Amino acid sequence: MTQAPAAPKTVRRRHDREIIALAVPAFGALVAEPLFVMVDSAIVGHLGTPQLAGLAVAAALLTTAVSIFVFLAYATTAAVARRVGAGDLAAAIRQGMDGIWLALLLGVAVIAVTLPTAPWLVQAFGASDTAAPYATTYLRISSLGIPAMLIVLAATGVLRGLQDTRTPLYVAIGGFAANAGLNAGLVYGAGLGIAGSAWGTVIAQVAMAAAYLVVVVRGARRHGASLRPDAAGIRASAQAGAPLLIRTISLRAVLLIATAVAARLGDTEVAAHQIVLSLWSLMAFALDAIAIAGQAIIGRYLGADDAEGARQACRRMVQWGIASGVVFGILIVALRPLFVPLFTSDSAVHDTLLPALLVVAVSQPIAGVVFVLDGVLMGAGDGTYLAGAMLVTLAVFAPVALLVPTFGGGLTALWWAMTLMMTIRMLTLWLRMRSGRWLVTGATR
Repeated sequence: MTQAPAAPKTVRRRHDREIIALAVPAFGALVAEPLFVMVDSAIVGHLGTPQLAGLAVAAALLTTAVSIFVFLAYATTAAVARRVGAGDLAAAIRQGMDGIWLALLLGVAVIAVTLPTAPWLVQAFGASDTAAPYATTYLRISSLGIPAMLIVLAATGVLRGLQDTRTPLYVAIGGFAANAGLNAGLVYGAGLGIAGSAWGTVIAQVAMAAAYLVVVVRGARRHGASLRPDAAGIRASAQAGAPLLIRTISLRAVLLIATAVAARLGDTEVAAHQIVLSLWSLMAFALDAIAIAGQAIIGRYLGADDAEGARQACRRMVQWGIASGVVFGILIVALRPLFVPLFTSDSAVHDTLLPALLVVAVSQPIAGVVFVLDGVLMGAGDGTYLAGAMLVTLAVFAPVALLVPTFGGGLTALWWAMTLMMTIRMLTLWLRMRSGRWLVTGATR
């Protein structure tokens, strides 16, 4: 007897439970990561302005170095989730180990480049003569933790692919607590100054990587997966991640161009831009949590040869993205009198900031669709399309943004350009979703 298909409401509820179960812990882990830098800034800031300025430069360089390799998490999530959907947990963990070995190799390469070039990198980033020595010290020590951070990215991808976002949340919370305690103890208790802050962060990062490895190794032993490096597997992981690397670099270029244009508009505008960008990034973290759920869920459905299930899950997550964007937009408008004074008391910055915030509020539903579809296509392993779409977006955005100082409109015009960028991303991703070409089923793409 053929089983009757589930009712639409039942299907929606099932998808909702899955999305919430994966997205909520993922959001906690995402928010915990930037708190590392905030804790370092709070502790180092009491040492003096040159030390804080040095930390700012070094942290920006380190964040860039790590963020361009975020594909280690994204590509690994998609690949592992497919194997999970196909019912082959041993192969799923084996695939994850390839990503972890790749992370270790890339981390060692980054150290080899960073240690000898640290003074030049700090100078190129515009550090003052008083801040440069502190920035160099922090950068050199903290670079030793980059392999651990890249392992964390890859291992996070493994666990997300295994439909586990709770463990990354617990590790992130533990790492945050350890980082705060170590920084306070080494900076002030041991009297190591900014070097103590760097060492505290490195130790916390290594501990996080060790915690992840314990979990992954236990899973490998339980399911009989090999832990040895496999050249073919590592090469395949690198090839799968290359398009996502291009996508990430293009997105970073968009943000750098926006900040550069704001700087050309004047000190008031760039100060207001930094506040708007910080808020926009916070909203992005929340929406990215749904995208992470999308990577894991879509990969699993496609690995199980269930294209229709993947399509239905995608449709439901888009609805979640739009609804979340509407809520965030309303909150930005309603709460702006409360949170804007927390950032600045300068009336000129206030006046510049408020119209740009309204633009951001209006664009949040668009952002919701973008982040969700980005995650869906990543989960489908559609990295080549994502790279091409982001390059097209960058090609359109760059000239429009660079013309803002010429044609006027100030910061508000710049954020309309950012909204144009997000709209183009939405259209390119929506067209791909509607085409169905991303629905490639099987244990591998």
